[in-house]
Amino acid sequence: MSKFSFIDLTPDLILDAIESVGIYVESGLLALNSYENRVYQFVAEGGKRYVVKFYRPERWSEEQIQEEHDFAFELAEAEVPVVAPMEYNGQSLFEHQGYLFTLFPSVGGRLFEVDNLDQLDVLGRLIGRMHQVAKTKPFTQRPTLTCEEYLHTAKVHLQKSNLVPMGLETAFYTILDLVIKQAQTQYINVKTIRLHGDCHAGNILWAGDALMFVDLDDSRQGPPIQDLWMMLSGDRQTQLLQLDTLVTAYEEFCDFDHSQLKLIEPLRAMRIIHYMGWVAKRWSDPAFVRNFSWFADDKYWEQQILALKEQLAALQEAPLKLLP
Repeated sequence: MSKFSFIDLTPDLILDAIESVGIYVESGLLALNSYENRVYQFVAEGGKRYVVKFYRPERWSEEQIQEEHDFAFELAEAEVPVVAPMEYNGQSLFEHQGYLFTLFPSVGGRLFEVDNLDQLDVLGRLIGRMHQVAKTKPFTQRPTLTCEEYLHTAKVHLQKSNLVPMGLETAFYTILDLVIKQAQTQYINVKTIRLHGDCHAGNILWAGDALMFVDLDDSRQGPPIQDLWMMLSGDRQTQLLQLDTLVTAYEEFCDFDHSQLKLIEPLRAMRIIHYMGWVAKRWSDPAFVRNFSWFADDKYWEQQILALKEQLAALQEAPLKLLP
């Protein structure tokens, strides 16, 4: 099995893996939207709905995955709504034919509305509750959100991929280097806790009347503001209102370090660059070539040059401050 490959993950292997835990599939396997891992929904005996996730080979170690699971169990124990893995005989992580996998209950619901201040208020309290649990101890196996990984390593993946069109290389890498330099200058003396790590609208779900977290796959150590800033959108005044709503609700359950507001734009820059590096690193996976075909188009890289110029300007502005 080659690095990062799902080539051997056939339907028969998936069914055999699920049956090895003692669950027997009665429906077909419905592939869910996940590029990093392979995730399938199915119905088992008795009509119960499950989700099985097969982890991308060589991305996380068993210890790192187990630490993610343990964090989910801690949150669930503290009654923080989260879709936690299912345990069988005290075990939540399983292996079959070289693939690591886990099972979840299938939870339906409606999407979170980022532009809804009432929903942001509920989310702020939820993140505050999560962070109150998260800060009780650090991760010891999961990585920390760093400039080295999110900026410099991402740049290396881009260079190795040769996907940036030759005619745009100079313009692209010139602005990329300026953004990297500015972001790493600002991302310093960072206090970290355990994070959800990828707290965007797609990983938040209304299940009935409860808001809950899904997918802790990107959990890591990082600044608390990382789990808040991705909810901000629109112009600066709109973002200030959203931020005030989030933080006011957050502080009902957890202290908020206002000095972390200056990390928002460096973190945004890190996410932009890390995302490009992530796709470039995975380009040998046919699923990425199929689903991210625009990544090889000149137009995409022209747009990224403009986006990086805009981000450089944002990094040079005064940080957001909460409304008085």
